[in-house]
This record gives sequence, structure tokens and C-alpha cells, in this order.
Amino acid sequence: MAELAPAEGPILDEILDATYEIWHEGLGRQAYTRYYAGQLGTPWGRAQLSRFALVDRGEVRASVKLYMFDATLDGRSLRVAGIGAVFTQPNLRRRGAAADVIARVLERASAEGAGLALLFSEIGPDYYARLGFAPIPTTDVQLRVVESDRHGAPATWVRFGDDRDIPALVAIGQARAAPFRFHLDRDRDLIHYAIAKKRLRAGLGRPGVRALQFFVAEEGGSAVAYVVVSVDRSGQAVTWTIEECGDRDPTGARAGAILQVLIARDSAEHRPVIRGWLPAGFRPPQIVITSEQHSAEVMMVKPLTKQGETALTLCAEDVLYWRGDAF
Repeated sequence: MAELAPAEGPILDEILDATYEIWHEGLGRQAYTRYYAGQLGTPWGRAQLSRFALVDRGEVRASVKLYMFDATLDGRSLRVAGIGAVFTQPNLRRRGAAADVIARVLERASAEGAGLALLFSEIGPDYYARLGFAPIPTTDVQLRVVESDRHGAPATWVRFGDDRDIPALVAIGQARAAPFRFHLDRDRDLIHYAIAKKRLRAGLGRPGVRALQFFVAEEGGSAVAYVVVSVDRSGQAVTWTIEECGDRDPTGARAGAILQVLIARDSAEHRPVIRGWLPAGFRPPQIVITSEQHSAEVMMVKPLTKQGETALTLCAEDVLYWRGDAF
């Protein structure tokens, strides 16, 4: 009978070999291993990220990542089991191995206090719906930054962000999240993990292809707004993904000003395509939404307790979830 085992040592090596072609994100094979190891090396990764394999007589049948989050649902604290990187060995597919490993990992997470399971499906909702997951619509937006007629940067003090700014980011995030029915409780370690993960991906890849930009607007020696942007380059084409941002100002005007500063640094002939997820009501005055479409990665939830059942009534406007926290 197959057993659930931690994905470590030779088991982990086998999983990484098998999944590399699907999820390498442009990294070399050794860098792909270092990318995962680097995530585990962060304080949040050591405590909340793990990987499991379904092993039968020494053979890995399927594997999955488990992310344990603290969250809030309808004003109450809730532990959330994030399910990611579900993979079945090609020669063992269509035998129920993926469903089996997910069920066993969720049983384990439930025993450790999780009240809700969460995943992002890249294959549409149908398969996971059969496992009891329900979709929550999310929207990808494409936007344009409104530029000054003088084609210069606004008079906003902007600098590189670093770890000393994270407590301010926590406070900004708590204020922004309060009106939403569901959100992660983004403490110092989780924010550090989210930024470190994107830095690792950029730093381990080919030089000049990716970058992670983390900038803050400062007043009185403290960050009052911030933007975290992943930059991807392909020839002359540049794409920005807004991983997360925040602003003490409810209008988001200072976060918008940071984007104007970043845009003003580059030649006007090479404006980037800018994409991201923006929470309901967060529309800095310096941006214009140019298109919206349903997210390719479908957010889905499955209750594990009575408390978790209220998540089945969530709609897009009820949820604050940043692109950088997707897994």
C-alpha cells in the first residue's frame, strides 16, 4: 500500500527531476533545486512550507506541496492549507494517485488545525471540483500608468525597500485587508518570504532576463507606501507583474506615484506591459485599467471544518489576495 512520506533526499531529487520540465520558470536544473531550497531556507518556509510524496514500494507515485497560512474569514482566524505543485508520474496517471495524495495531505493538515484548503488551478476548475473544491473568480488586469505632461517623475521621495520596511508593510496591509471577508494574515515572515521568493527566481535565472523591484515612498523616516514588481524581459518587450503594493492613503495615490517614478526612469519608447491582481476598491488615480479578464489560474477552496464552509459564499469582491502570494 502506498504511504505518505516527506519529500526529502532521493525522493525530493526524483520529484524535482520529474517536475523540472513543467515548472522550471526558465531556470537551469541546478538552479531549480536551489530555488526550492532557498524558499525552504526562509523563516516562513522552514515553518510553513513542506512537500509530500505518495510512495509505493520505493516508487514515487505522486507529490504535492503544502503551504500552511494564517488567514481571516468573516472576522475570525482560520488556518488555511495551500495545495500546490500537484504532480503524478506520467506512467502512473489516471489511477487516482493525485486525488489520493491531496486527500492524505489535507487529512494531515486538518488534524493540525486547518479549516480551509486553497489552491490555484492551472488546468481549469473541473478536475478539482470533482475533489470538492469550489472556484472563487479572480481577475487579471492590465493597466497603464498616467504620465506627467512634463514626462518626469513626480515629487515623491522614493527609495529601494529592504527588510527594515517590512513592519510598516505589515501595518499597511492590515489596514487594507480589514474590510475584506477573506485574506491572509500577512505577517513579517510571510511578506519576507513572498519578496525573497521572487528575488530568488530573478537572481538564479539568466542575467538581464528578470528583476525584482521593491520600492517604498517614505515620510518621516518610515515607509508609507510601497510597490513590489517582477520585471520580465524578452528582447525589446518588457512585462511588469505587480506582485503586491500598499499605501496608507486609502486612494493609493502614493503607490501610484511610485509607479510613475519607475516608469519615468526608462525611455518613453519602451513602456512595459503592466499586469496584476488589484483588490476591490484599490485604484490609484495614476493608473488606468486597459483590460480585464478571468485569471488563468483559478482560485479554488474546499472547507475542512464548519467554519470553512462560509468560504463557499465568497465572491471576488470579498477576497484580498496578492499575486505574489499565489503558489
